[in-house]
Amino acid sequence: MKRALIIAVAGVVTVSASAAQETWPSRPVKVIVASAPGGGLDTYARMLAHGLSDSLKQQFLVENRPGAGGNVGVDAVAKSAPDGYTALVAATAAITLNQYLYKNIPYDAERDLAPVTQGVTGPSVLYVNPAVPARTLADLVTLGKRDPGKLGYGSAGVGTSPHLGVRLLEEATGARFLHVPFKGVGQANQGFLSGQVQFMLAPVATALSMIRSGKAMPLAVTDRTGLLPSTPTIAEAGFPGVEISNSFSVLLPAGTPAAIVRRLSAEAGKAMKSPMLAEKFDALALVPVFDTPEQFAAKLKRQRQAWSAFVSRGGIEQVR
Repeated sequence: MKRALIIAVAGVVTVSASAAQETWPSRPVKVIVASAPGGGLDTYARMLAHGLSDSLKQQFLVENRPGAGGNVGVDAVAKSAPDGYTALVAATAAITLNQYLYKNIPYDAERDLAPVTQGVTGPSVLYVNPAVPARTLADLVTLGKRDPGKLGYGSAGVGTSPHLGVRLLEEATGARFLHVPFKGVGQANQGFLSGQVQFMLAPVATALSMIRSGKAMPLAVTDRTGLLPSTPTIAEAGFPGVEISNSFSVLLPAGTPAAIVRRLSAEAGKAMKSPMLAEKFDALALVPVFDTPEQFAAKLKRQRQAWSAFVSRGGIEQVR
């Protein structure tokens, strides 16, 4: 009798999970983007939402929640109902580094979020105002050593990939620069154009128009890209130990039925393979990553270990 009851309960759970996958989504899905409008993360989220809306015949509505290096948006999703109707699109740093960077953070990314897919990776470019007397990355490093803190660089906030990338460069070379955080990549670029900061590390897509117009000079890219074929990678520029990755990821609240997590992962992969989105990704130098929730979870574990070590050795100051 007891064994029969266990089998019956297991059957109910299986049927419920199957039903959840078959009926989801039956109403609009909110996609919270942990950044301000206008940057690469926001662009990716809107492209993905459009693709998912087409393939699943249901609205995926983007809502920007910027602030605190992504913490505001991540926290909103972490506290949402685990029913598959609130999803998160965030830069990976916000879900791997922030738990070590910020004190009294209101959520635990590992505990409160369910990994869906890494989404996309994309190269960033380090570019300077043409008035800065640096024509190579080595020149910029030399300036950062000669006059520590004189040259300022912008970012979308403490703990974002542009901020961390420059901090890694500083740690590897001994150069020192002045960090000026903004509320988004778009505002940071405005600060760059107005002369408030002298250089930036940002996704290629957001900097390309400034580079082509001559308002910014590229010194190095994090990964090879056909959009800037003559610009060397950071390793080729003489700094092979500085490894900077930039990716935009999709997650759901922890406790979301596994069937919905798997379906969203599969549908996101399917959408990113569509000819329309594939062409747009290529134009933005974004490379889709078709991983499973389990593969993505393993990547997050490795990245959290790496960032924990970085913060522990004083690579970056904690934010209260």
